[in-house]
Amino acid sequence: MESYTIGQAARLLGVSVDTARRWADAERFPTRREGSRRMVEGPDLAAFCVQVAQEDDDGEAPYTSARNAFPGIVTAVKLGAVDAQVEIQAGPHRVVSLLTREAVEELGLEVGARAVARVKSTSVFVDRG
Repeated sequence: MESYTIGQAARLLGVSVDTARRWADAERFPTRREGSRRMVEGPDLAAFCVQVAQEDDDGEAPYTSARNAFPGIVTAVKLGAVDAQVEIQAGPHRVVSLLTREAVEELGLEVGARAVARVKSTSVFVDRG
């Protein structure tokens, strides 16, 4: 399972490090200490990303993507016998991709993992972030 520093969490949330720290201090998401660093578990951050996106649905994206790349965090993985469905929360955007089960396993995609959804026409390609 992946863990994130407050700085990494801030980038994935599309907010400043100070905002992420304030949210952690207010216990909006759980953190733990690893030496002098505060860490957030991937599944906890994934759940919080979804919550923030639902709260902040004002139509304005907090950042823009370059070349149709949407960096985010995996919030759900549904595995079939051959295929899979992966959901990524990229800032306020929820991106869903259908791909092979083999690709999901090869990339090690799981809830809380960093990922980048790359969109071209009607296809979405997912890279391990």
